[in-house]
Amino acid sequence: MKIVTFNIRCDCGADSENNFEFRKPLILKKLTEESPDVVCFQEVMTHVALWLNDSLPEYTVIGCGRDKDLSGEQMTIAFRKDKFNLIALSHFWHSDTPDVPGSHFADQIVFPRLCTEGYLMDRMSGRVIRVVNTHLDHASSAVRQKELELVMQTINKVSMYNESVTFLAGDFNAVPESTEMDVMKSYPDFNCLTSDIGVTYHGYFRNEPLIQLDYIYVRGDVELLSAKKWTDADDGVYLSDHYPVSVNVKIDIR
Repeated sequence: MKIVTFNIRCDCGADSENNFEFRKPLILKKLTEESPDVVCFQEVMTHVALWLNDSLPEYTVIGCGRDKDLSGEQMTIAFRKDKFNLIALSHFWHSDTPDVPGSHFADQIVFPRLCTEGYLMDRMSGRVIRVVNTHLDHASSAVRQKELELVMQTINKVSMYNESVTFLAGDFNAVPESTEMDVMKSYPDFNCLTSDIGVTYHGYFRNEPLIQLDYIYVRGDVELLSAKKWTDADDGVYLSDHYPVSVNVKIDIR
């Protein structure tokens, strides 16, 4: 199974040659070549979600906006229709009231953050795979720690679907050695599949720090076959300001 975390970068019109309209062909080409089973996208604006849905007919594209009216940026999950059936979909916000759309922690930056959570049934084996996609706060380490604690407490609860594997993917906005990433050490049954991936954020090489911000964790009996970054570029046009990260795993279906 191949799963990818991909911060697709907001279509803000501020990236010159790397504006979304110029990156579209490269993104589609790469997704077609790699044919991942699941992609966890971050920073997906409403029109970009529609574009993904229209441009990826082999995939089911799920997610909702982070704002109170369910508009705005999404944590979108795309999965192959020929591999999986969706049996449940949920969202929760990074806040003291995670079931309230648009809510956020009092000390969090003004816009909200959320998780999109999909339960996918493998069409051949019948096993259930849980995929959780998130994007942590960019401004505060203390808030990120609070968010990550909420995320882990929430997904560590036993679900009714008896999933065999849980993936947690996303842009954590934190380097591996940061204090907030220590939260993951409290959950030793979650293994980082991207611990040796290196730099994932490059900011189009415009005097930005070159650091790792993107991660894929897994709970369950899996064998990591490969982990790699998508570093494709075409005449200075990149897939995003982050390198998408892809892992290929073998899942024990016994």
